[in-house]
Amino acid sequence: MDLKTPPTLDQVCSQAVKLPTAPSLMPRLISVLNDAASTAEDIEQIIQVDPALTAATLRLANSAFFGGGSSVETVVEAVMKLGQKEIYRLASMALVNRWETGTGKNAYGGDPGDFCRHAVCMALAAEVLAEKMKTVDPQTAYTAGLVSDMGKLVVAHSCLPFFPAIRELQKAQGISWTQAERKILGYDQYQVGSKLLQTWRFPAPLVIAAEFISHPADAPAEAKQLLALLHAAKILATSIGPGVTEDGFLFEINEELLAETGFTSEILEGALPEILERSSKRLGDKLTHGQVTV
Repeated sequence: MDLKTPPTLDQVCSQAVKLPTAPSLMPRLISVLNDAASTAEDIEQIIQVDPALTAATLRLANSAFFGGGSSVETVVEAVMKLGQKEIYRLASMALVNRWETGTGKNAYGGDPGDFCRHAVCMALAAEVLAEKMKTVDPQTAYTAGLVSDMGKLVVAHSCLPFFPAIRELQKAQGISWTQAERKILGYDQYQVGSKLLQTWRFPAPLVIAAEFISHPADAPAEAKQLLALLHAAKILATSIGPGVTEDGFLFEINEELLAETGFTSEILEGALPEILERSSKRLGDKLTHGQVTV
């Protein structure tokens, strides 16, 4: 790589798409789970494409956490026991966790597993806020929160030699991390993430959300509620701390957008205990450190 010239946005995304760990099964799961006519067999067909995901599904279904009882031997039985919502959470967490393993480098400081840890906290924060505000479907909010930082890993994978320059510029000018990315690379992690989600055929609202989450005021009007919710979720997920690395606190808070869409300080503060409880339940002893396992 020419250390004077960063790779283009297209080059970065092209490298990422070719990685075997890409979470490209998620859009198919979203489509099936959103279809009221889908069956456990439909979900099984998707999960069984991925042997590791199949094993994780059966392991969870047979765990003491879900009551033990008779042994579950097939994915269909696991879907029936766990329910579609739990299956989706397991699958999405497993795929994001593996994506971190395949693309992540310790470019931002912190520990292995930090990306997955923060993504899960962000997803759960978005879900809790969606349940409270009732302006966005909670599963859509959960998924958007989970994948909204996807481009971060790809930038680290392809542009690591340029991180010292990004870091130096950010500190020298007192700007956000993504502003420094744009000045050094010509694009930022959110543009990368949006382009990847579009390539993998994620639903359009998630593509738009990934692109504009760092500057929601510029987003299309129809995306405002989801982006405001994600903006609030990012603040809360960052405030509780798990998985936050050096760039995590370097984003701009849009107080005007939060006020305009009803995210008062009382609502945000009231959501924190539930977010922390769900994050603790989901991540267990991996909430604060260690590689996340599924």
